[in-house]
Amino acid sequence: MTDLETEDPEPVRSKLRWWKEVLYIAAFYGVYSFIRNTQGSATVSAAHAFSHARAVIRVERELGLYFEEGVQEAFLGTRWFIQFWNLFYGTFHFIVTIAALVLLFKRFPERYPRWRNTLAFTTGLALIGFATYPLMPPRLLPASYGFVDTLKVYGGLWNFDSGPVAQVSNQYAAMPSLHFAWSTWSTLVLYPMLRRRWSKVLVVMYPAATLFAIVVTANHYWLDAAGGALLLFVGATAGFALALATARHPVREVVPNRA
Repeated sequence: MTDLETEDPEPVRSKLRWWKEVLYIAAFYGVYSFIRNTQGSATVSAAHAFSHARAVIRVERELGLYFEEGVQEAFLGTRWFIQFWNLFYGTFHFIVTIAALVLLFKRFPERYPRWRNTLAFTTGLALIGFATYPLMPPRLLPASYGFVDTLKVYGGLWNFDSGPVAQVSNQYAAMPSLHFAWSTWSTLVLYPMLRRRWSKVLVVMYPAATLFAIVVTANHYWLDAAGGALLLFVGATAGFALALATARHPVREVVPNRA
């Protein structure tokens, strides 16, 4: 027995073609990655990114919520734990997002255009934040701030300081956090598909686990996650509007059968 809901007994006939979707998504992500990383961190002023980091920290302190360094410090003594979250940070946002997109396409094609558009708008709009607000992540702050670059110190599948990655990766593309935006998007997509309570609990916990990962690995401030959530809301507004405007048939949301 599967844990996933099935489609309506009489679904709207889908005109979607998987191979076209793969081409569209691959092309979009290729363009996004090129724009995001074309100049890399080497051409972004470290002083400018650092000034933005100080501003973020100042806001968090004024709110009484500057807790990132304390969270990381509490777990640095357990090497395997930190290595797991390094792995989580580097892989889960791709794996879970792709899985959610594929399941949505196969099982609920009538919902697919809205959520595909949402993901595209959210990802594309993030470029505005990266370009206008380069932000030094906690792991790159001076040692006096107390943060540890866990990927560099504890190890993982890759390293930001390795030759190819260092040359193409924009390490100041931190605000907003697409890790958090994508994880929340995945939860919104997957939750209506699931029937069992334990699976629903797991998928609801996914954004919280992602927030913990980005903080404990010192890759983001929690305000980056807040920015990601706001961006997802804007992306959903635009994505749903576009899907509604271009739909040939009325959009029908599938309501899971609770019986």
